[in-house]
Amino acid sequence: MTPKQIQHLYWRAGFGISPKQLQKIASKSRIQIVDTLFSASETVTPLKVNTSELEKISPKKILNNATIRKKAIDKSIEKIRELNVAWIERLANPKELLRERMTLFWANHFVCEDKNIFHIQQYNNTLRYHALGGFKAFVKAISKEAAMIKYLNNKQNRKERPNENFARELMELFTLGKGNYTENDIRESARAFTGYNHNFAGEFHLKKLEHDYGIKTFFGKTGLFEGNDIIDIILEQKQCAQFICEKIYSYFVNDKLNTTHIDKMVAVFYPNYNIETLMRFVFTSDWFYNDINIGSKIKSPIDFLVGMNNIVSMEFKSPKDLLVLQKLLGQILLKPPNVAGWKGGKQWIDSNTMLLRLKLPSVLLNEGYIYFKNEALSNFIKRRKGNKPPFEVISKWEYFKKEFQNIPIENLKDYVLVSPINNGTVSLLNELSKTSKQDYCIQLMSLPEYQMC
Repeated sequence: MTPKQIQHLYWRAGFGISPKQLQKIASKSRIQIVDTLFSASETVTPLKVNTSELEKISPKKILNNATIRKKAIDKSIEKIRELNVAWIERLANPKELLRERMTLFWANHFVCEDKNIFHIQQYNNTLRYHALGGFKAFVKAISKEAAMIKYLNNKQNRKERPNENFARELMELFTLGKGNYTENDIRESARAFTGYNHNFAGEFHLKKLEHDYGIKTFFGKTGLFEGNDIIDIILEQKQCAQFICEKIYSYFVNDKLNTTHIDKMVAVFYPNYNIETLMRFVFTSDWFYNDINIGSKIKSPIDFLVGMNNIVSMEFKSPKDLLVLQKLLGQILLKPPNVAGWKGGKQWIDSNTMLLRLKLPSVLLNEGYIYFKNEALSNFIKRRKGNKPPFEVISKWEYFKKEFQNIPIENLKDYVLVSPINNGTVSLLNELSKTSKQDYCIQLMSLPEYQMC
């Protein structure tokens, strides 16, 4: 594999690769490199924050005392913010790189939000656990998660008054795509999920008196179907494999779908629905490394922030700054915009976010300032006292120096930039000062090409 192909793989399966890591594996074959990614992600390390304060409060007190309940909710929201920061830190320093990338992908597929730290943390780790496993078991686990039961109103789904929200999104957003089912399929499948509930700890519980045990007709089949049966029937439809493969292709390969490649993915994925087998096929396919796919995707805000951290390790003095940055850039982990999640692609960029992205490397790594008409950012800067920069960061340049010490300054662009460089940028790079590797790195990360991966 060429260095550029390895970089491409590690940007799609992770968040970039350092020169030393690249040089270490450069002599290996494609199969060996991909095998290493998967073997490193065989284990699952749950992501957890300290919730001991909340664990001391009895469920009875939370239910019966409004003051205690409010305090518990406020503390839970605070802990969710901590989980957000912990997740960013995990993405920047993962033990299981591919599993963490897949967890991030599935979080924007099985979209969910909750204000209960125990339930959303459990949900996040369910994504992590199933990220490279069987898709059928994955969907069934998601349907029984407390956070999802609440988020899509399955808690209100009762025999006497079925709520169709989860049943509709299960097919439209999670498995089949819009238009590949009927309204009757929604009604009948909603009946199969009646009574789905959970206890205080977030463990699944079926309320038998609220469950519809009657005969249901779904996708032309008739029987005493339960929720798991509905999921089994959905996955019998080849359209489910088609829908998932299209989403995976769009996220990991190219926003512009190639039907020939996707057909080959579907043939691998259907009917066994093994996620690891599918991803191995993608990462070892020749077409994955076509020039048209390298550097073709706009980095998400999380890709942008984590990728920058992987070049120059940094630490925010105030974790709140990291949350503010996510908001300004348009992607706050654990807080999706709606059940459809973030659209990605060109939606990541507008006049404000693009200008912020171009200026951010200088602001974070060189104590620069931002002067432009971004009301949200301007208001944030005004809250700073004295002459402090908008975001206070400890830049660990010693990491950069160690990783890039053997890279000549004129070759730095080959490791910082992945996408093709246009003629205008080439002229600009020729004019830039190359007396300081540190300054040149910041200048490279301030280019439009750095927004691509």
